[in-house]
Amino acid sequence: MKYQQINQDLFVLNRKNFIKELKKNSLAIFQSQDEFPRSGDQNFVFKQNPDLFYLSGIDQEQTILLLYPDCPNPLYRQVLFLRQTNDHIKVWEGYKYTKEQAKAASGIESIFWLEDFDNILHGIVNYADNIYLNTNENDRYAHIVPYRDIRFIEQMRSKYPLHHYERAAPIMRGLRAVKSDFEVEITKKACAITRDAFVRVLKFIKPGVKEYEIEAEIIHEFIKQGGTGHAYTPIIASGHNANILHYNDNNQECKAGDVILFDFGAEYANYNADMSRSVPVSGKFTQRQKDVYNAVLHVMKEATKLIVSGAVWNIYHEEVGEIMTEQLVNLGLLSTADVKNQNPAYPAYKKYFMHGTSHHLGIDVHDFAGRYTPFATGNILTVEPGIYIPEEGLGIRLENNILITSNGNLDLMADIPLEVAEIEDIMNG
Repeated sequence: MKYQQINQDLFVLNRKNFIKELKKNSLAIFQSQDEFPRSGDQNFVFKQNPDLFYLSGIDQEQTILLLYPDCPNPLYRQVLFLRQTNDHIKVWEGYKYTKEQAKAASGIESIFWLEDFDNILHGIVNYADNIYLNTNENDRYAHIVPYRDIRFIEQMRSKYPLHHYERAAPIMRGLRAVKSDFEVEITKKACAITRDAFVRVLKFIKPGVKEYEIEAEIIHEFIKQGGTGHAYTPIIASGHNANILHYNDNNQECKAGDVILFDFGAEYANYNADMSRSVPVSGKFTQRQKDVYNAVLHVMKEATKLIVSGAVWNIYHEEVGEIMTEQLVNLGLLSTADVKNQNPAYPAYKKYFMHGTSHHLGIDVHDFAGRYTPFATGNILTVEPGIYIPEEGLGIRLENNILITSNGNLDLMADIPLEVAEIEDIMNG
């Protein structure tokens, strides 16, 4: 791992909060993520199961976490099972956790090698009344491949068919949405790295540069500062490309007079930043570009005010839609007749702003949280309005990451250049 080891107190706290939600005499098991083949003899870079990492801090493949707070044998109340290294692994793969290092990272005392899992589980499982197993219940995930959690559920039901099984995911949905002070600090680090990468590219951009050259500058800064890499595939969309919401080709030339839409963020210690900015290739916005930019900025600022504890997801988005509608009318993109005659199920503003304004942010970029749960203190949410005008070859999106606190909103990206004058001053400095 490139990042500094996280204070184990975060994971001790997370486990404590999770255990509080278990039924009496329950056992919970969390599996690491699968290793996915990239080619004939290579795997993709490993990405840990976010729930396992949240509860253990262990960032390594083939890891299992077992929690059984009421276990008659205290040795097995919190247990980590790790892949045991050997001389071959040391030569070909390098670093793997020792038991001592795993204790330091997780705060868990009972560490065993993976080969001991079946015997230890069988020795205690029949004393438990309930077994909590985990799956990916993120609303944005569509299950196609039978990943490790799914395969493990089938194994458990085959071996222990008469136990009562519970879903761990509803507990995780509630816990992960509310960030602790530890998590906020890690997210701030990811945001700071993202800021430095953005300022770096502002000084790099000029007519004729390729989108992928800008992408290279970004990853340079991320890795230089100990980030794991991109939080998600970066969008470097110049000119007409900005109207493709998930444009990832990043292979076009940035031309004078066009605007580049950026959507990128750093990952640090498995926590993510998520930022969008739009900047002029030539270093100066045209008046029209500036007008559209400031309209999006106005919506962003007003939407940020609406992100408060107790706000309800769908009502919040409806309110943002009304603010956006006003701006689109001011820009001449919608008429009052368009608004008056709009289909309530698909409001007129959707022609130019077709995506949502906010999502939860954390270990997952679109973090695990309840779609129908009101916003709460400790939530980190993105605010990312946009206006997309294909006929003008122009797309503007702006995005910051907002923490709800007991004293109001805290913009975790407040120090990242956002105003037109700031952008232009850096590009022309």
